[in-house]
Amino acid sequence: MPPLRTFILKVVNRCNINCDYCYVFNGPDQSWRGLPVRMSVEVAHAVAQRIAEHATAHDLDHVDVVLHGGEPLLAGPRHLGAILQILHDRVPSVRFELQTNGMLLNDDWLDLFDRFDVRVGVSIDGRPTANDRHRVSHRGRSTSDAAVRGIELLRNRPHLFAGVLAVVDLRNDPADVHDYLASLGPAVIDFNLPHATHDAPPGRTNPAEPEYGRWLSRVYDAWTSADSYTHSVRILEDIVALSLGAKGSVESLGLAPADIVVVESDGSIENVDTLKAAAPGAASLGLDVFDHSFDEVANHPAIRRRQVGVAALAEECQRCPLVSVCGGGYLPHRLSAERGYRNPSVYCQDLAHLIRHVQATLPA
Repeated sequence: MPPLRTFILKVVNRCNINCDYCYVFNGPDQSWRGLPVRMSVEVAHAVAQRIAEHATAHDLDHVDVVLHGGEPLLAGPRHLGAILQILHDRVPSVRFELQTNGMLLNDDWLDLFDRFDVRVGVSIDGRPTANDRHRVSHRGRSTSDAAVRGIELLRNRPHLFAGVLAVVDLRNDPADVHDYLASLGPAVIDFNLPHATHDAPPGRTNPAEPEYGRWLSRVYDAWTSADSYTHSVRILEDIVALSLGAKGSVESLGLAPADIVVVESDGSIENVDTLKAAAPGAASLGLDVFDHSFDEVANHPAIRRRQVGVAALAEECQRCPLVSVCGGGYLPHRLSAERGYRNPSVYCQDLAHLIRHVQATLPA
């Protein structure tokens, strides 16, 4: 049983903006409606105890705790500070990260993050014309300026700035999106493919063409051709690493055992939460931090499915020469009502195009 190392805590189950692609609030699983708005300190104590037990039992040199939402800053500095203090005091060798839309960041928040060494990632899809296609306020207004203001504050404390996260939209120019995000000064740029399944496939101009793969290939070309950039683009860096026989860093690529679980604001423990984009209840494990250890979580059949590598994949994926790099694609993107998760990714042709494009530039 591989141990769990990354714990995503849903410290807030509401958001101050309304992204139309959001898998939590605008996806098929609407379970957030019945969850507490904020994670209580009682839940935080239970989470900390369970993580500490797991880390000690497996002699882990560190664990990663990611504060997530919704928008985690809606918890308020005092409440989130209390949760950070509990985790800091109870969990050995804990490393903190936080993902935010950046709109509420100010110096008080950054002082708190400095105190606990919290690295902060900001979600933004590009310049305003790109970002505001999807990431708008609840009144439909732009969120770009406020997000950039938050990023500018983070740039004054670069040790806290983890990077930026963008969702691919084929209507945006890939090189322009990359160059704009790079101009914001992140150490890392993450690109996510829109969440989709075989029963609800991603939008394309031509379903027979690898349009997302071509889009990301153009990002790769922009990234590798610009000598002045010092950032990494995680999906591309992982493809390079995996192609050369090294280990990747994201669950959506490669065959390494998954080590991520999610704790909801009420203390319930879930599988990777992006499964909420696949179907109602797809992320549910029926476990919680009050009654179950993380060893029990790691032994749950749904978690084990994310840890057995190629054996969990569709037969056509097992035969594919690219499987050690693509890993069959991200789990939520494999789902169909007919075959469950035993399908190639809905982005199979895109991943194949991108991987071959990257590999063509590597030393033989």
